[in-house]
Amino acid sequence: MLLKPYKLAVLVSGNGSNLQAIINSIERKELDAHLSIVISNTKNAPAMVRAEKHGIETIFIDPANYSNRKSYDQALIDKLKVASIDLICLAGYMRILGEEFILNFSRKIINIHPSLLPAFPGLNAQKQAIEYGVKFSGCTVHFVDAGVDSGPIILQTAVPVYDNDCEESLSKRILRQEHYLYPKAIAMIIENKFNLNGRTVTSNKA
Repeated sequence: MLLKPYKLAVLVSGNGSNLQAIINSIERKELDAHLSIVISNTKNAPAMVRAEKHGIETIFIDPANYSNRKSYDQALIDKLKVASIDLICLAGYMRILGEEFILNFSRKIINIHPSLLPAFPGLNAQKQAIEYGVKFSGCTVHFVDAGVDSGPIILQTAVPVYDNDCEESLSKRILRQEHYLYPKAIAMIIENKFNLNGRTVTSNKA
């Protein structure tokens, strides 16, 4: 009997370098998954071009066609359910997901954020880190809940902050780690190598 492929969806808004890291990991057989669909809320996002080059289905859902966030989210829910998605990965997706969306896909949505959460949630995390004067920042893969970057933490990687760093230089250094960390976290979920107790994620290597 053939096993059902593990289906991923990636939601994007911009350049899509983390999307590319996921695609590369699948093509290198590091991720045993099928990237079924890439959905964007931004027309002509470079991330969509990346997906199309690899023959991946892309869909642009225009927020202007919906009167409110709830109706937009419902359209998104419908697309993902038709595709029978197992895991939804946010990769630079610049819309806040509503409560109904999160309830429909509880513990099936993950995000990567450019800081060591819970420090510096929200926008401009790298700028926040520079201005605060921290000596280490980094990136975090976490489950998505109703808060802002507040879901259970799956994996983190620390990145040093140098005295001469600016927002751009720190962002580039963190991004390189994101490209490694995100596929690693996805593999951990696909292979069921984690336990979730409350908001604590622990490794299960058995």
